[in-house]
Amino acid sequence: MRPTPNTTTARPDPCRERGAALVTSLILLLILTLVAISGMNTATLELVMAGNTQFQENAFQAAETGVDRAIASRNFSTVNPVVVPVTAMPNGATFQTATTYREATAVPTGGFSMGLESGFAAYHFDTRAQGQAQRNAASTHNQSFYVVGPGAGSNP
Repeated sequence: MRPTPNTTTARPDPCRERGAALVTSLILLLILTLVAISGMNTATLELVMAGNTQFQENAFQAAETGVDRAIASRNFSTVNPVVVPVTAMPNGATFQTATTYREATAVPTGGFSMGLESGFAAYHFDTRAQGQAQRNAASTHNQSFYVVGPGAGSNP
């Protein structure tokens, strides 16, 4: 009886191997490297974008704080603008405000228990606040408001 050749132990001719596995693995390694570099660049860009958004929010909040403080100070003048110099906030942002007088509007007389014969006037003011934060983030807010006071017959 003749033995059958064992196909599992048969090896291809070593001269026919050309290194296809090496070339394939190098191409896959190159593709994985490019994907990793692209992912790192994307993550870095998203981190910078998130930081810029936070700084813009800080500038917005600084401007809002400037408006709030200018109105809460109740320091209004019908002669000259009232300027609050640059003020720093704990988060590193800054703000400055200017409150200017616009005009007085008469309020109709009668129906008031204060007994002013000259009536009342509504004094119109505008407050402009500018907030600044890191990376040149800036925000400007304008707020108008009225202060009710003595009318035209009295000194404001």
